Amino acid sequence: MRFTRLFCTTSLLLLVSMALLADGPGDNSADKVRPVPPPGVEVPDETRKALEAELKTLADDITKIRAAQANKPALRYLPDVQVFHDAVKIALEHGEFFDVKEFDQAKKLITMGRERAAHLTQGKTPWLTVPGLVPRGYLSEIDGSVQPYGLVVPAGYQPGSPHRYRLDLWCHGRGEKLSELSFLSQRSTSPGEFTPPGAIVLHLYGRYCNANKFAGEVDAFEAMADVKKDYAIDSDRIVVRGFSMGGAACWQFAVHYPGVFCAAAPGAGFAETPEFLKIFQKETITPNAWEKKLLGWYDCTEWAANLSMLPTVAYSGDKDSQKQAADIMEKACAKHGLRLTHLIGPNTAHSYHAGTKLLLNERIDAIATRGRDPLPRMVLFTTRTLRYADCRWIRVTGLKTHWEEGKVLATIAENDALVEVQSQGITGLEFRFGPGEAPLALGSPKVTIQFVEGETKSEVDVPGAMTDRSWNVSFHKNSEGHWTAGEPKGDGLRKQPGLQGPIDDAFCSSFIVVRPTGKSNNPKVQAWVDAELARFLKEWRKQFRGTARVVDDTKLTEADIAKHHLVVWGDPTSNSVLARLKDKLGFAWTDASVNLSGKPLPSAGHVPVLIRPNPLNPVKYIVVNSGPTYREYDYLNNARQIPRLPDWAVIDLATAPNARRPGGIAAAGFYDERWQLTKGE
Repeated sequence: MRFTRLFCTTSLLLLVSMALLADGPGDNSADKVRPVPPPGVEVPDETRKALEAELKTLADDITKIRAAQANKPALRYLPDVQVFHDAVKIALEHGEFFDVKEFDQAKKLITMGRERAAHLTQGKTPWLTVPGLVPRGYLSEIDGSVQPYGLVVPAGYQPGSPHRYRLDLWCHGRGEKLSELSFLSQRSTSPGEFTPPGAIVLHLYGRYCNANKFAGEVDAFEAMADVKKDYAIDSDRIVVRGFSMGGAACWQFAVHYPGVFCAAAPGAGFAETPEFLKIFQKETITPNAWEKKLLGWYDCTEWAANLSMLPTVAYSGDKDSQKQAADIMEKACAKHGLRLTHLIGPNTAHSYHAGTKLLLNERIDAIATRGRDPLPRMVLFTTRTLRYADCRWIRVTGLKTHWEEGKVLATIAENDALVEVQSQGITGLEFRFGPGEAPLALGSPKVTIQFVEGETKSEVDVPGAMTDRSWNVSFHKNSEGHWTAGEPKGDGLRKQPGLQGPIDDAFCSSFIVVRPTGKSNNPKVQAWVDAELARFLKEWRKQFRGTARVVDDTKLTEADIAKHHLVVWGDPTSNSVLARLKDKLGFAWTDASVNLSGKPLPSAGHVPVLIRPNPLNPVKYIVVNSGPTYREYDYLNNARQIPRLPDWAVIDLATAPNARRPGGIAAAGFYDERWQLTKGE
C-alpha cells in the first residue's frame, strides 16, 4: 500500500513537472527561440573519462556478440544491448546530461548492457522470460537507428504459454529533457501511470518529443511489431492511451487507426492546432492555403467520424486548460451523431483524479475484456490522405482530391452475397480478407457489390471467396466515373497508399540522403544547400533521435535506389543524380531558370523543393532539397508540428532561412492525383 501511494505521488509529480516544462505564451516569438532540447550540464573530465572507458568495454562486448552470433537467431536481439550503449554515447557526445544524477544512471545502464551482452554472447536472452520492467530496443527501418522502448510484463508471465496477452500502448507527456538515457532509466525503475492486471504495457519513446507524429508515429508500430515477435499478443485486445502530449498522441492514433485498437483513452493533450494554440498558447494562427489543407493531417476533429469504429473514453481535469481537447472532440463527434464518453476529474488541474482514474480503468478494462470485434460486418472509414488508407477489411486506394474528405461505409448483407458500399470522394477501394476471415458462403459463384453515391446506384459482380475463405477484390472508378472491378491499368502514375506526399511523408519510412559532391554554378544556391543540408542532418538527430543515412551522389548504388526513398540535395550542376533525372522530374530546370510553378524563376536565386515518385524506382519517393518541413519555432509547442510545405515549392533565396521557413516561398502547391503539376496556392 505504501508503494502504491508513493508511486501515485511520483506519477503526479512527473505529470506536473512535464506540464511546467511545456510551452506557453513566452514561446510565441519566432525571433527568440530557445533550444530544444536545452543545453545539458557540464560533465566533469573524470566522469567523462570513466564513462567513455566503460562505453568502450560495452562496445567491445557488442563486437564479440556479432562474431559469436553471426548468422544465428540470437543476433536479432543485439539492439537490446546496443540501446544502452547508444543512450550513454549520445548523452556524452551531444551534451545531453541534464542533471548530475544522470551520471550514475548512465553507469547503471552500461552495467545492464554488459549483463545482457554476457548472456547474448552465449545466445541467451533471459530478460525475455521474466515479469517486471524490461527496457528494450529495436532497429528502425526509417534510418537504421536503435530506438528504445520499455515493457511492463505482468506477474505470472510464462513464455511459451498459450495465453495471449492484452497490450496497452502508453504515449508519454512532453519532456524536452527526455533523452534516451532518461527514458531508459525511467523504464528500468518505474512501471508508469497504468499497469492493468494481466496486461503487457508498452511504453513508447516515440522519437523523443513530437507527440508521436511522423517518425514518432511509426515508432509505435515498429515497437509493437518487435514486441509481437517475442510475446503472445492478442491483436483484438490492444489499447492505446496517453496523457498531456501523450493524450494528443492517443487522439491521433485513435482517429487515424480505428481498426487497429480495441480501445483508446486520451487524457488532456490537444486534438487540433488552431483552437488549442489560441487557448493554451494565446496565439492566433493565420495558415495559408496549403497549410489549411495540411492541418488536416493531424487535426483529429476532421477525422472524428472514425471513432464510430473505436470505443473511446476521454479524460480531463475540470481545471485543466487542456480539457479543451476533449471538449472540441465532443463537438466534432456530435456532428456525426456520436456521443463522446468524457470523464472529468473534479477540482483537478493537469493530472489524473484518483477516483475518476478508477472509473476510467473500469471502462477501459471492460472494453478490453470484450476485445475488438474480429470481423465486423460493417466498416465506416473517413480519410483525407492515402497515408491513412486502412480500416479493418477496407483499404482506400484512390481519392478524388487529396486533403478533401473521402468516406466509405461498407456493409455485408446477411445473405453474404451482397455488399453495399456508400462512398464520397473515393475513386479506388479494396476488400481484403485473409484465410478463414471472409464471412461469405462457400460455393457462391459471385458476390454483388452495390455502390451508392447520392441518388446513383451501380452494381459490380465479382467472384466469391476462395476455399480457404480468403477474399481479396479491388475496384476503381473508370474514366467515365463508373465503378468497375480490378485495378486501373496502363494509365501512368497515381497517388496511392504510401506514395501520396507531402514532403514530410518521405521521412516516415526508409530514406537515404544523397549528398552532392560537385559545386553549383550558382554560389547562392550552393551556400543555401550546404547550410540547409547541414541543418537537416543536425535536426534529424536532435528532434527524431536518429542518424540519417548519407551517401555521396557518385556512390549511390542500385541497392540504395531499390530500398530507400532518395533525399537528393543540390542542383543538376552539383549533384550527378539530379543531372541524371532533371528531365524526368516533371518541370524544366536549367542553369538559367526553374519552372516548377508555371512561371520561370531565375535559378541563381531560387531552389526547387519537392516530393514525387522516383523515376528510377516509382514505388519509392524522390525528395529534392528538403528534410521535415517544420522548424525550430514549431519545436516549442507540439500542436505547431505540422507539415509546413506541400508537395512542391520554390524557395526564394532573397529571404534568409529562419526558425519558420527555409527562405521565401515564391510558389508552392500540390500535385494532382496523377502526380501532375497544378497551379500553386
